[in-house]
Amino acid sequence: MTTEQLDASRVEAFGGRLLEILNHAGLAFQLSVGHRTGLFDTMAGLQPSTSEQVAQAAGLDERYVREWLGALTVGEIVYYEPAAQTYHLPAEHAAMVTRAAGPDNLAGLAPYMALVGQVEDQVIEAFEKGGGVPYSSYPKFQELQRAETAAIFDATLVDRTLPLVPGLVEKLETGIDVADFGTGGGHAINVMAKAFPNSRFVGFDISDEGLDFARGEAREWGLENARFEARDIAAFVGEEPRFDLITTFDVIHDLARPAEVLDGIHDTLKPGGTYFCADMAASSNLEDNLEHPLAPLLYTFSIFYCMTTSLAQGGAGLGTMWGEQKAIQMLGDAGFKDVAVERVEADIINSYYICHK
Repeated sequence: MTTEQLDASRVEAFGGRLLEILNHAGLAFQLSVGHRTGLFDTMAGLQPSTSEQVAQAAGLDERYVREWLGALTVGEIVYYEPAAQTYHLPAEHAAMVTRAAGPDNLAGLAPYMALVGQVEDQVIEAFEKGGGVPYSSYPKFQELQRAETAAIFDATLVDRTLPLVPGLVEKLETGIDVADFGTGGGHAINVMAKAFPNSRFVGFDISDEGLDFARGEAREWGLENARFEARDIAAFVGEEPRFDLITTFDVIHDLARPAEVLDGIHDTLKPGGTYFCADMAASSNLEDNLEHPLAPLLYTFSIFYCMTTSLAQGGAGLGTMWGEQKAIQMLGDAGFKDVAVERVEADIINSYYICHK
């Protein structure tokens, strides 16, 4: 196509779109800084303040805080009063970027951008040679995952998520055996164990870091009905049924051997038991994800973490956006014929698959 055949207005519009993307990418890193340093939390409790006052309240270096405030001002996240040289975080913005916002704190997702940026060279190599980036290349992933999921579990797990399964809360109150496969930092197990002291809970994972954190939290909370074991969750196929409830939270799409894990879950679930699977709310069909509010971000996470860590193990590489259709098909292949899909209003990330054996 020659230059004369180009639609100049479309070129200009696309150039504007690219500038917008680059600016927003920069702001994503500023959101990460604001979250990790506590600047958003600090500013939420301040009246309009100078950069010196904000830095002092946060215990940070003023020059860096001033530049950060400049980025947030031109990014329309923080308001600036030139005459007084003061900055203010509106309450409406604080409701989406502070830890007090719980699962609504979208700034809590921003640190993932810095994390995945650290492995770009390895991802490029995988594009060229195949394979993937190993889990060991993400030293802060467990920490970030714990912080993100803890906000959701604390806000919704007991009061809104578990009640999606009819009669489950009553069973938990009476006392049943529960396992969480791929438990990570174990917060879901500990939250449930605290809420339902008559039930017995175990979390399985291969991450020593995650299990150490889980055990420490259980000790801190004085839980005697929660324990954690280092086990490969793909190795339960053929074991005797022993659990009334098995949960996975954003685990299946990351796995090297997801089909084997689902088979093992089905095998170890007692007759009449429930498998409760939380995973990404998306479609398996690309065209259905065009209006998904987080689709570009989730496809990015897939390439830079979820898909690539699976492929690094020679795995299935399902990817973050494996979608509801693929999930239902794989659950059916594992033996779950009765699958219901539910959503929780406060959780924009997940769909909840309720599967009975």
